[in-house]
Amino acid sequence: MITVSDVSMNFSGQSLFKHVDLKFTPGNCYGIIGANGAGKTTFLRLLSGDLEPTTGEVIIPATERMSVLKQDHFQYDDFTVLDTVMQGNMRLYEIMKEKDALYEKPDFDEQDGIRAGELEAEFAEKGGYEAESDVSRLIQGLGLPEEHLYAEMRTLSAKEKVKILLAQALYGKPDIILLDEPTNHLDLKATEWLEDFLMDCESLILVVSHDRHFLNTVCTHIVDVDYGGIKMYVGNYEFWYESSQMVQKLLREQNRKNEDKIRELQAFISRFSANKSKSKQATARRKLLEKISLEEIPASSRRYPFVGFTMDRECGKEILTCEHLSKTVDGRKVLDDVTFRVNRGDKIGFVGEDELAKTTLFKIIMGELEPDEGTYKWGTTITTSYFPLDNSAFFNDCDLNLVDWIAQYTKETTESFMRSFLGRMLFSGDDVFKPVKVLSGGEKVRCMLSRMMLFGSNVLVLDQPTNHLDLESITAVNKGLIDFKGVVLFASHDHEFVSTVANRIMCIENGRLTDYPGDYESYLEAQG
Repeated sequence: MITVSDVSMNFSGQSLFKHVDLKFTPGNCYGIIGANGAGKTTFLRLLSGDLEPTTGEVIIPATERMSVLKQDHFQYDDFTVLDTVMQGNMRLYEIMKEKDALYEKPDFDEQDGIRAGELEAEFAEKGGYEAESDVSRLIQGLGLPEEHLYAEMRTLSAKEKVKILLAQALYGKPDIILLDEPTNHLDLKATEWLEDFLMDCESLILVVSHDRHFLNTVCTHIVDVDYGGIKMYVGNYEFWYESSQMVQKLLREQNRKNEDKIRELQAFISRFSANKSKSKQATARRKLLEKISLEEIPASSRRYPFVGFTMDRECGKEILTCEHLSKTVDGRKVLDDVTFRVNRGDKIGFVGEDELAKTTLFKIIMGELEPDEGTYKWGTTITTSYFPLDNSAFFNDCDLNLVDWIAQYTKETTESFMRSFLGRMLFSGDDVFKPVKVLSGGEKVRCMLSRMMLFGSNVLVLDQPTNHLDLESITAVNKGLIDFKGVVLFASHDHEFVSTVANRIMCIENGRLTDYPGDYESYLEAQG
């Protein structure tokens, strides 16, 4: 159990949240949500003990073992994968190391034997003899081969390290698990495995995530960091979202009714206050007017950008035809005889564990790479907009500010138009004069989406468009693509995003493409 009592947190004189009183109990999964900068990660760090609150206290029984998803991908470079994961249960790991050191002593004596016996008993009690098989199951569930167990962490890719650190946080049945963005860099299959693992887990779990399907699947409660405070709600993310929208609507409607009543009373008072026969009624209504107060709707820190794509012309019958495309990258054949045809109205979600294969295919059809074999052809009526996985070429060596950067992509270059357009994408005030090379990851994504919206294209190609975005921006992009009347080709790790946008699924595995007509849920059923 975790008890949060009258906790407040200030940074540089600015209050993130104050007077927080919450209780977290075992067997529940709490999803922590809030706008970027609201304090979600800070709150997790308070619970883990990495930060001290400005006021109040966080109480965790000394007997409870806490596990935290580490963010430093280089911290364990000198360890094997097995040792790294086992350090999720540090006491067990220490026992193993002390025990091994004793047995390696050339002058092993009676006292060493007694100590070794004590360690063996504790090692067995904590599940040490099943450690290797337990770790193997964890990393295989996350999509890594068993052969990685004895590999050094320094030899792994960044995405593989993320999975190992996640396995570390889950290892050894901790009492409390704190996870900050655990689905980042996980493919859809690994995310589904994690969902199943957490739903079967009896630990107290707190998780920060931008993945709506993940939050809906695993969470029993939502912890909302907003309005300068933190409140807890029973239910998953969808239940919280629908409820919060309903409350906001009811408050607005109540305010409108109050405003109408006030205007009616003011008109009556103004009209009849000088009339003696009506003076008593006017006085009564004046008293009633004094009792009516508009209930202020709290100003949420959440901000939703406007994402909407329009076409300058409709697609013709011919959209895109790919025939026998093959491509080898760094000695590996990532595309092998890929053939497909895109039709009008298609919104195709590309899935599969091989990220390089999908990115390579998008680069080929957008003219950035030449295939080793095969051809592709766009229809004569087609205009395209591309959201690449790596957008650094648009920003890193660019000295333009945001207004001048966006002016490159529009014929309407008046400052009023560009500032209004950027304002809808949450760039306001002096933000529009920031150099684009210093923008955050999420801000750069919103810039790239803005650029696409200005083109008026009838085909959109997007490679992981939700990376670096908060829940509000993901929701906006999701809605924008659902409403778009043209053709969409996209890759995403976001289950909800793929489910709600795609009406056709293409899976690339081992270089081969398989076409599944129908939505993502139909594809999952076909996969069993």
